[in-house]
Amino acid sequence: MRSHKQNKNTVSARIINIAIFAVSLGVASIIIALSTSRGLQKEIQNKTSAFNGHILVTLFENNESKISIQPFEDSDFLRKLISNKKNIKSFYPVAIKPGMLKTDSDFEGILFKGVTENFDWSILDSFLVKGRFPNFSNTSSEEIMISETLSRLLDLNVGDKTNAFFQNQFNQAIPNKRSFTVAGIYFSGFPDIDRNLIYGDLRQIQRLNRWNDNEIGGYEIFVNNFSNIQKTADQIYNNLPSELNSIPIYNRFLSIFQWIALFDFNVLIILIVMLLVGVINMATAILVLILERTKMVGLLKSIGAKNTFIQKIFLYNGIIVMSKGLLIGNLIGLAFYYSQSFWGWIKLDPKTYFVSNAPVSISILELISLNLFFLLTSSILLWIPLKIILNISPSKVLRFR
Repeated sequence: MRSHKQNKNTVSARIINIAIFAVSLGVASIIIALSTSRGLQKEIQNKTSAFNGHILVTLFENNESKISIQPFEDSDFLRKLISNKKNIKSFYPVAIKPGMLKTDSDFEGILFKGVTENFDWSILDSFLVKGRFPNFSNTSSEEIMISETLSRLLDLNVGDKTNAFFQNQFNQAIPNKRSFTVAGIYFSGFPDIDRNLIYGDLRQIQRLNRWNDNEIGGYEIFVNNFSNIQKTADQIYNNLPSELNSIPIYNRFLSIFQWIALFDFNVLIILIVMLLVGVINMATAILVLILERTKMVGLLKSIGAKNTFIQKIFLYNGIIVMSKGLLIGNLIGLAFYYSQSFWGWIKLDPKTYFVSNAPVSISILELISLNLFFLLTSSILLWIPLKIILNISPSKVLRFR
């Protein structure tokens, strides 16, 4: 019914081109919004999890504190209990102690995070900017990894030695002093992490706190499927001794995860607005097309064509036009996705967004679902303007003048 030669100079041709542009713009905007939202959510989740684990098992006394106030026994029973859960990828004993890192010219408060020699440093591979990860194979290793922020503030580099001071729980007047060597430097992009977190040997904390060799501050647990983190945390908690708690990461960093959850709402608003814009433009194009084809509609009715059949003809044309818009919109959206993924040309303020480049992420399933949702919803809504066909009378439109 609709050919380029027949319509290129008509009003409907221009309206249809506008409709194609509107659909293209809407789909491209949704893909860009969805990919940046998903990318930012995953990047923040990954960064937060890499430095804190997905689930923390610790004593109830330590719940409201970032530091390990009281220890508990690292037993085979607890390890077996945790490792038996299906969604568990890995877990590691940790302990955190506050202190102060001091050089000849300056000092900074720190959180000394002690880990064992079995800790999987590959979790932090993407954050290491200089040097190497500490080696804890020796007895009570003196190697540490500090952040790029601390490195700059204290003028420390890989291989430099520095002193750390910790509160002496048994003699408040004299702090405990330890000497460390900087083995590596990391950068997370999180100000709260980069400002004070350093990695060291768990045995250092055990000796400072006079804990036994099998006493720890907690287990940091990493899971395979982040979406099932609450279910996994509940399963662990139900089997733990009464004095231990199992805390999902989004409960420990509630404000951050509430903030990134708002991204989904923003994407939903963009989806609704762009869908309405596309449908309104398509409806306008259909109406103009019907008005230009009233004689054809009358002729089809006069030879016995049913209204539903005629409506399907116009709907079919509308779907073709919409499909062109979807194709162009997908090409624009994917061009943005791959260019941003490879070159990172959109920059963000790391103090606000915790990343320097806008990350992007979208799956094939999300892309297909988005297109199908847009196409199906628009097709259903286009039946509304097609109701005008019911009011076209063959006797009136085919009257000879």
